[in-house]
Amino acid sequence: MLLAIPFPAFDPVLVQVGPLAIRWYALAYILGIVLGWWLGKRMVALAPRVATPQQADDYVTWVTLGIILGGRLGYVLFYRPDHYLAHPLEILQVWQGGMAFHGGMLGVIVATILFCRQQRIDMLGFGDRVASVVPIGLFLGRCANFVNGELWGRPADVPWAMVFPHDPLLVPRHPSQLYQAAMEGVILFLLLQVLVRQEAIRARRGFVVGAFLAGYGLARVVGEVFREPDAFLGFLFAGATMGQLLSVPMILVGLWLMARARPAARAAVA
Repeated sequence: MLLAIPFPAFDPVLVQVGPLAIRWYALAYILGIVLGWWLGKRMVALAPRVATPQQADDYVTWVTLGIILGGRLGYVLFYRPDHYLAHPLEILQVWQGGMAFHGGMLGVIVATILFCRQQRIDMLGFGDRVASVVPIGLFLGRCANFVNGELWGRPADVPWAMVFPHDPLLVPRHPSQLYQAAMEGVILFLLLQVLVRQEAIRARRGFVVGAFLAGYGLARVVGEVFREPDAFLGFLFAGATMGQLLSVPMILVGLWLMARARPAARAAVA
């Protein structure tokens, strides 16, 4: 423990006025949506334009509901179904924590499909632009996990290992939240931005969506190697974690979308 880096003394509550508390985790969600909306408006305007600025504004409400409802239901169904079946009222207690990325992703997919159908928008083209900004929220969310001292890594003897204050064992661990912030957030964001800003790639509708799904899935599988499994789940099939098992279908679907993506003109000729 003497060789571990002390965990910074973060207060998970940013501001508190009476009973009202604004937490870093909530701020990460809000800031991620705002920054994603700001950049997303610029992405949908790239040629060929896939939506109007007004439609991009309207989409924010849809995607916010998809993130919150999908993330919460995903956590309930994927991670702790037995607990919430016995305590169903706790499903509504979102302030107690408990959100799952894979559920949030499914919620966003459903919200995007419904929105595009209502607005008569090209679903894959619009999805490409949306996917290119999602890593912003992932980066902020992982940073919030680190600030909260949660979802820590497995025991480690690396020089940058940390002892997390809520860890009952109080042993040096990988700061896996930061690993995931770098892979799922920074690296994936840069990769998708390079792709979406190329006209030839934008013409291959669905390619950026596929790159996001495969890229995130791969980053999550690698990140889970360093992350301590949830205590109530542990290791599952073949020693994999729930996060890894849920990410494998993402990788396969992502690769399939990338392989089938063709420019609209070529598809029309065929």
